[in-house]
Amino acid sequence: MLNWGVLAPGRIANNFAQGFAAVSGACLYGVASRDAQRVEEFATRYDIKHTYNSYAQLLEDPAIDVVYIANPHRYHAEVVEQCLNAGKHVLCEKPLTVTAKQATHLFELATEKNLFLMEAVWSRFLPCWQQVKQWIESGNIGEIQLLRSTFGFQAERNMEDRLFNLELAGGAMLDTGVYNIALSEFVMGRQPESVSSSVLVGETGVDERCSVMMDYGDVTSQFSCSFLSKLDNEFQIVGSLGTINVAACFWDATKAELVLNSGDRETFDQAYRASGFEYQIDEVNRCVKAGQTQSDNVSADVTIGNLHVMDQVLSEAGVNYPFAERC
Repeated sequence: MLNWGVLAPGRIANNFAQGFAAVSGACLYGVASRDAQRVEEFATRYDIKHTYNSYAQLLEDPAIDVVYIANPHRYHAEVVEQCLNAGKHVLCEKPLTVTAKQATHLFELATEKNLFLMEAVWSRFLPCWQQVKQWIESGNIGEIQLLRSTFGFQAERNMEDRLFNLELAGGAMLDTGVYNIALSEFVMGRQPESVSSSVLVGETGVDERCSVMMDYGDVTSQFSCSFLSKLDNEFQIVGSLGTINVAACFWDATKAELVLNSGDRETFDQAYRASGFEYQIDEVNRCVKAGQTQSDNVSADVTIGNLHVMDQVLSEAGVNYPFAERC
C-alpha cells in the first residue's frame, strides 16, 4: 500500500482525490495547506486521516511515500525540490515548472536520489487518448500529415488574477497551451524540428493569445491557445487514409471518432472509472512499485522538450518571468 500526501487542496486536487475511488494498492494518507479550514474540509470529504498545517509537516512524516502537488505552477519548482530532498516520490501538476532549465534540475535531482518524478499530464493516460494512439499505430489513418487543435476560453479581465499576473507565471501558454503541446508530442512521439508563433502580449506582460506552428518536417501541428475567445477546443489528426477527431474538451475527452477517406467510421466513447485522474495515479503506483524513477509515457525528455517549445514561444514574444531563468 502506497501512502499519498496532497499539497494544496484546491479545485484540481479535488479532481485528483476523486480518482482514488477507482484506485487499488494506494490511499490518500494526508493533506497539507496553510488554510486550516480548507484542509479539514478536504480531509473530511475524502476520509483522509492525517492533516498538516504546512507542507514541511507533511514532508516530515515518514509514512508518506508519494506527494501530489497542486499549487500554482509559479511555485512548482521549489516545492518539488523540497519533496525530493525529503525523500518523497512526486507527481506534480502541469506544467511541471515554468522553464525547461528548472525541470532539468529537478529530474537530475530525482535521478540522484533514486526517486520517481512525473509531470501530471493526465490526458496522455486517458482511455480515449490511448485509443487514439492505437488507431495511429495500427495504421488506420495512414501517414500523419497535419495536427490541428485549440484551447481557448474568455477569461474575466481581472488583472490581479493569476492568469494575468507576470509574477505568478500567468499567460495562456503555460496554462492551456501545455495541453496542445503535450498531446502533439504524444501523437508524434518526438519533438518538432522548428517552431514559429504569433503571440499577443497584454498590458500585464503575459501572453493572452498564442498561435503556434510546430514543424516536424513531414508534419505540422497548428494550435491556438487563448484567454480572449471561446474556441472549439477540439483536436484533429489528419492522415493520408483518414482523420481522427477528438471531441471537446480534447484534454479530458471521453469520445473520439475515426473517419476514413472511404467513408467508414468508428467511434470510441467510454466514461472514466472515476474522475479521469485515476489512470495517471495507476501509472505512478506502478512505476514506484517497480522501482522506476520515470514514466515511459511522460518522461523527463517529454516534459523538458515540451518546456523548450514553450520557452521559445514566450522568449521570442518578450514574455520573461522575473523569477525564472531560461536556458
